[in-house]
Amino acid sequence: MKPFLKQIDENGERWLLLFFYTTIVITIAMEVLRRFVFSYSSIWGEEVARYAFIYLAWVGASAAVKERAHIRIDVLLHYLPNRGKAAIYLFGDICTLIVALFALYWSLHPIDISLKFGSVTHGLGISQAWFLAAVPLGFSLMIFRLGQSMYRDIKSLTQNTPVFEGNKLFD
Repeated sequence: MKPFLKQIDENGERWLLLFFYTTIVITIAMEVLRRFVFSYSSIWGEEVARYAFIYLAWVGASAAVKERAHIRIDVLLHYLPNRGKAAIYLFGDICTLIVALFALYWSLHPIDISLKFGSVTHGLGISQAWFLAAVPLGFSLMIFRLGQSMYRDIKSLTQNTPVFEGNKLFD
């Protein structure tokens, strides 16, 4: 069981991102073929692609928290010692955690309203709550990854080891 959980921890977001990206590409390609070759299009194709893109964005935000890949200005961090970097990253993680907790709380309200009034999507005819759940799912994953990041930063802070700064896009 441990190797399976380790694989999910290491690659869970990647698998989800691959699934949602593939869904978008296949759905749009199929709809383009149907529209321009068969002169027929469906109402559900656009919805599937749109909602897969929404899930892709929120799961991608969690993956970016895990990899410390969000955009940041870190010029001054290069001049700080290991503990200073760890403290700054920990402060940033705490601030992000506070925002994510508030956002998670407030993103649950639309799902509750959708379930209460039974709103459904126009094309697919399924509960709107399934697609509104992308936001709290994304924030929940981000909170989990922030917890891991804070643990890693506290460890770097107490042991005075180099802090994980994420992968560099440009050097």
